[in-house]
Amino acid sequence: MANHSTQSPAADAPDGAQASLVVPDLCTVTALSVLVLVGELLAVVLFFAGQPITWMRFALLSLFVQWVALLTAGGLCWLRRWLPRFSLPAGATLALALVLGVTALVGLASDRLLAGGIPGVPIDGRAIAGQLIIAGIIALLALRYFHVQQQLRIREQAELKSRIQALQSRIRPHFLFNSMNIIASLIETDPRTAESVVEDLAELFRASLNDAGHQVPLADELALCERYLRIEQLRLGDRLRLEWRVAPIPVGVGIPLLTLQPLLENAIYHGIQPLPEGGTVSLDVTFEGDRVRVEVTNPLAPVAPGAQPASETQGNRMAVANIRARLEALHGAAARLDSGPEGACYVTRLWFPCSSASAGRA
Repeated sequence: MANHSTQSPAADAPDGAQASLVVPDLCTVTALSVLVLVGELLAVVLFFAGQPITWMRFALLSLFVQWVALLTAGGLCWLRRWLPRFSLPAGATLALALVLGVTALVGLASDRLLAGGIPGVPIDGRAIAGQLIIAGIIALLALRYFHVQQQLRIREQAELKSRIQALQSRIRPHFLFNSMNIIASLIETDPRTAESVVEDLAELFRASLNDAGHQVPLADELALCERYLRIEQLRLGDRLRLEWRVAPIPVGVGIPLLTLQPLLENAIYHGIQPLPEGGTVSLDVTFEGDRVRVEVTNPLAPVAPGAQPASETQGNRMAVANIRARLEALHGAAARLDSGPEGACYVTRLWFPCSSASAGRA
């Protein structure tokens, strides 16, 4: 779903920082359509709430409400670039003052129009006061709604960032211990390979401790996957066979850091490790128009009757769900991740738009 609200400084501020008011963009076609519809519903409520019930009165009420709604929307569109600079109370007061000011001006103009320009006809202060009270109540409710919506959005972003960080920081202890054993066994017999494993392991740790959601060039993410696979191939030997098919990568294609490596880790952990004879893990990266398509395939381990398939365990579902959430946060509905058994294999497919990576290497 498209998000029409501006980014509040409070969204990136540390805990305890003063919040600011964020008003959605009311100048879009969708927002104006909703505003006109809600205004008309309010006119209907006011029409049946008073006397007399005539078509002329309904037309005048509709005209009054729509003028107030559209002029207020225009004023808030002009102010929304400055409102986040104020504190929450100051911004809310400014927005409320705008609503009441517009209502008072439209109320005075309609009062004079209905007076027919006859001099000496007094202003109907009671009617204008009622209009201001109704407008004030509606404005306060709307501002409260905007504030609560903003806080919920900030909380959702914080929770998503925590899940991303948890995924990035998740290096299985067995992988660390096995890597250290590999290094220890190679120090005397093959020190150059041991040094290479240390470098690969350090690069994986550096990536896992990087900022959540950081985007890197796709080529860098694939290089990180190669480092991981080199370590696993030293551990598993001939049991792990790899098929690596990557089409030429266009310039500027980015991907969230540690998106593909967990998929390969799941493929090895759930597909290769349980098989005494091992198997083949394949990675295919192709480009379909303006989208990247990634496919990871691994064999399915045999399942005992009544047991849960290895590829459907909680750890695998968590990794896939986190990666899906990361891509949806960046690309919305344009990104997709599907996974499941296909014959004797377990296949994970990933699509996302070709977007520029930020800041190069992590």
